[in-house]
Amino acid sequence: MTRLGVNVDHVATIRQARGSSYPDPVEAALAAVAGGADQITIHLREDRRHIVDADVKRMKDSIGVPLNLEMAAAEEIIAVACGIVPETATIVPEKRQELTTEGGLDVSGNLEALRRLVARIGERGTRVSFFIDPDEAQIEASLELSADAVEFHTGAFCNACDEAAAAAEMARLKRAVRFAKKTGMMICAGHGLNYGNAAAVARSLPEVAEYNIGHAIVARSILVGMEAAVREMKWLLSESSGT
Repeated sequence: MTRLGVNVDHVATIRQARGSSYPDPVEAALAAVAGGADQITIHLREDRRHIVDADVKRMKDSIGVPLNLEMAAAEEIIAVACGIVPETATIVPEKRQELTTEGGLDVSGNLEALRRLVARIGERGTRVSFFIDPDEAQIEASLELSADAVEFHTGAFCNACDEAAAAAEMARLKRAVRFAKKTGMMICAGHGLNYGNAAAVARSLPEVAEYNIGHAIVARSILVGMEAAVREMKWLLSESSGT
C-alpha cells in the first residue's frame, strides 16, 4: 500500500508568524494520524523558521507513527537527529534565503561528507534517505553510500509551465524510478504535490512506495480540517496507484 507522510511544518509557520503557542504542530500531527497518515514529516531548518527543537522531541514522543526528520547535513542538526533518533532522516539541501527546498541534494558531489553523516546517523538505527533530483548519477551515489531510500524531487513536474514540459519531466521521473527500483532502495517522492496533481503522479509512478506532502494538506485542512484533508489525499493516492 502506498504510504503517505504528512509534513506539518506550515502549521508551525503559522504559529511562528505571531510568536504564539498555537497552532501546535504536534496536535496537527495527531489529527493527521487519525486521518490515516502513515508517518509524520518535519524539517528542522538551521534558521528554525517553523519547526523548533522542542517540537522534534515532542513529536517523536507523541505521534505513535514513524517520524521522518528532513535535515541539512549541518553539525548542529546532525546532533539533534542523533539525540532524537527518528525512524528516518531525509537529507535535503538547504539555503537560508529560499522559501522552500529548491531542487535535490548533490549526493555525488559531496560523497565523503555524506558518508560520515550516514555512518553517524545509521549506527543509531535511523534509516537514511536522500532527497534528490531524478538523475541516475545521484541514484548511483546514494547507493554507493548505502542509503536506505531515495526521495525524488517532483517539483519540476508539478511546476511545469506547459504540457510538453510536464511530459518531459514525467518521463525523467519514470526513468529515474525504474533505475532506482533495480537498486533495492525504497523509492519515495515529494515536493509540489497537491490535490490536483498527486493522482497523476501516483498513477504514472506505481513503483513509488511513499509520498511526503505538506503544504497542500495543511492548506486544505484550513477549510475541511486535518483529518478530512489527509483522508482525501490518502484516497487520491491509493485509488490512482491501485493500492
